[in-house]
Amino acid sequence: MLRIAINGFGRIGRHAFKVIQNKKGMEVVAINDLTSSKILAHLLKHDTAYPDVEYSVKFDDKNLIIAGKKIPVFAEKDPSLLPWKKMNVDLVLECTGFFRDEEGAGKHLTAGAKKVIISAPAKGEIKTLVKGVNDTEYKGEKIVNNASCTTNCAAPVMLVLEKEFGIAKAMLTTVHSYTASQSLQDGPNKDLREARAAAQNMIPTSTGAAVAVAQAIPELKGKFDGLSIRVPTITVSLTDITALLKCSVTKEEINEAMKKAEKTYLKNILATTDEELVSSDFIGNPYSAIVDLHLTNVVDGNLVKVVAWYDNEWGYANRLVEMAQLVGKK
Repeated sequence: MLRIAINGFGRIGRHAFKVIQNKKGMEVVAINDLTSSKILAHLLKHDTAYPDVEYSVKFDDKNLIIAGKKIPVFAEKDPSLLPWKKMNVDLVLECTGFFRDEEGAGKHLTAGAKKVIISAPAKGEIKTLVKGVNDTEYKGEKIVNNASCTTNCAAPVMLVLEKEFGIAKAMLTTVHSYTASQSLQDGPNKDLREARAAAQNMIPTSTGAAVAVAQAIPELKGKFDGLSIRVPTITVSLTDITALLKCSVTKEEINEAMKKAEKTYLKNILATTDEELVSSDFIGNPYSAIVDLHLTNVVDGNLVKVVAWYDNEWGYANRLVEMAQLVGKK
């Protein structure tokens, strides 16, 4: 049984917890978050974007009580002081967004955990792993990062284009739901655009997703970049990729390549849809990328557009837990 601790019980931490409840061979044995167990229990049970959980969620001063089972809750700012050795923690899901370098994430190892997965792009030389793209390159490293939700969407799509046709260069725009880091009202921020009200604006901002894709697919280094536009939806985002290919193709050939990947080397990672859907239709979808076949386009033979939907919370949490299964085995 893989014994998992979750550090940071925010959106991704809670979703990962929910995903783990339906997995065999793994269990959450501890949670660390500076919020009280009462609030954590409430936010786990009730969610504005997703259905309430079906199992019993209760709490006491020091535990969440899930279907009668107690899970200890800590409120420790310094991860190195957590009782991971005493609790025989195999793996920590680092979901705070704060401990993203080797020094910070390494504090969990100091505390006695055997492995750490960072649920965000890491800083420094920590290996980036994307499920279905380069996860076979995992060689037992003690700390890895699971990249971002956008990277997990874009990388499988780019893998298909590179593998089947070859990419000369590409750009992406992710139309991304607002996140907790943004402001409800206009207020001070070093980034003047992010200083503006999230629920009333489309907000252009940077994304490191394209660079991270190149970390997973080295052939794309220096050939891929992009930006993000934050929009007033609570979850589900869309990646719009424009690529110049090394050969001439048709829309039908692009779509057939995506459907082939869906059934073979990207099974359970990438999906396709030929329905004319909107963002809310993908809430709770567990795939990393759902290619919208209607929106595929080709101009003059080798300039192509591929659009993929993704639930930036639930889809990502599924990949994070699957990565934990992989890392926990080695």
